[in-house]
Amino acid sequence: MKGCLELVASPRRTGSGGAFSFGAAAAARYAGAMSVVIYHNPRCGKSRQTLALLRERGIEPRIIEYLQTPPSAAELKRLLTMLGMTPRQLLRAKEAREAGIDPGALSDAALITAMVANPIVIERPIVVSGNKAALGRPPEAVTTIL
Repeated sequence: MKGCLELVASPRRTGSGGAFSFGAAAAARYAGAMSVVIYHNPRCGKSRQTLALLRERGIEPRIIEYLQTPPSAAELKRLLTMLGMTPRQLLRAKEAREAGIDPGALSDAALITAMVANPIVIERPIVVSGNKAALGRPPEAVTTIL
């Protein structure tokens, strides 16, 4: 049993290029890259720029095209918490008007329900890395969480 613990605690233990031959810094980069998610709209210029910025940094995020796969109310609440924003702050005003959503007349809960039902009104792109999130406006803003 002790040998197993030593192997896990000592990633450089196998010098033969096996699964545990990479250093801690590389493992951290790999784990960080694997946990990056972008809520993306491929028709949005800022969203495309943010995705390109991530890729230029060697990060291939998990892409969620949120118009096709909208977040649930619970997921949207979690994103809002990570962003430190209210539903009104994450609302695209023009699209909300076009969808007939009046943020002044709705509670936060009702606004979240409307955003889930009409995902086009959610500001984009949103990038999540671990337990942090950032809005890619401007795209460089997401670098603070990477």
